[in-house]
Amino acid sequence: MRPSLSRGAKYISAAAIVTIAIPTGSLLDALHQGPPRDKMVVNSEWLKKHLNDADLVLLQVGEKPEFDKEHIPGARFITMQDVSDPASSARGAEKQLELPTPEALRAKLESFGISDKSTIVVYPGNDWFSPSTRIIFTLDWIGLGDRTVWLDGGMQAWKRAGGKVTADLPKAASGKLSAKPTKNLVVDAEWVNAHRNSPGYALIDARSPDMYDGTHPSMIKAGHIPGAHNIPFDQMTDDTYILKSPAALAEYFEKAGVKKGDTIVGYCHLGQQATGMLFAARTLGYNVLLYDGSFHDWEKHDYPVENPKAGK
Repeated sequence: MRPSLSRGAKYISAAAIVTIAIPTGSLLDALHQGPPRDKMVVNSEWLKKHLNDADLVLLQVGEKPEFDKEHIPGARFITMQDVSDPASSARGAEKQLELPTPEALRAKLESFGISDKSTIVVYPGNDWFSPSTRIIFTLDWIGLGDRTVWLDGGMQAWKRAGGKVTADLPKAASGKLSAKPTKNLVVDAEWVNAHRNSPGYALIDARSPDMYDGTHPSMIKAGHIPGAHNIPFDQMTDDTYILKSPAALAEYFEKAGVKKGDTIVGYCHLGQQATGMLFAARTLGYNVLLYDGSFHDWEKHDYPVENPKAGK
C-alpha cells in the first residue's frame, strides 16, 4: 500500500481531494437532472425501455453457472477478479481485490465492449449486492462513475417485473476508452490512521456488528479502528436487494454521527462490503473514500484497535 498519490498511483495522500467531472451522454441526460440517487439507480421499467439502446452495456455480477443458465439479454458476465490486480492474489487473500493499474483496467473494460459513450448498468444475479457495488466503485475510480448505474434489486427484481431472460451469450465488439485521470477515491492505512479523528471525515466500519464490537471469534485483532462507527453493509437494502428509501438510509448515517458535508471513509474486511455502504452514502450526496485492503490490512500494521469487548 502506498501512502501518497503519484502519477498513475491509486492512493491518496493528505493533499486535497479532487473530484473529476465526466460529461454525460444522451442516454443518461434525463437521469442527471435529479438528485444523486436518480443518477445512480435505475429500476427494471427503465431498463426495459433502454435494453436495446446502442450504447448500453449490461454487466451481471455473481456466479458463472447462474449466468450461463439465464441472464438479461445482452448482458456480459463480470467478476471482481476481472477488475482487480492479478498480482494481488499472489500476495494473499488480504490483497485480492486491490485495484489494477489504470491501463490494465481500461483494457479489460474495453474487452467487455465499454467505450467512452457507453451507459453501463451493473446488476447482481442471485448474489448479494456488494460484489456489484465493488464493480461500480471500480468503474467510478477509472472515471466512468457518471456513466454507470445500478439495477435496483438486480436479476430477481427484473424477473419479478416480467423482464425477459436468456441463456444466449452476447456477441459484442471491443470498446475504446480514452485515458483519463483516475479519481482520488482510495486511501491506505497510513492515511486512515492520520485522519481517523479529523474534522470533516466520518470513518465507517461496514462489517457486521460482531466484527465491529470484537465478539466474532475469527478475528486476529478483535474490534475496529478507533474512531470508527458501524453501519453494516447488508442494512442498505431490503431482503430482496431493493435499496432502502433515502429517509431510511439517511437515518443510519445520522445515528453514526455523520454530519452534512462530511466525507465518509469506509472499510470492511478486504474492500468489498464497504462499497455497498459507500454506494448508499453516495446516493445521499456524500463524498466517499475507500480504505482498500481494509481491516485485514490494518491488522498487519502496528496501529491501534479498539475492542469494546475487552473494554479498550
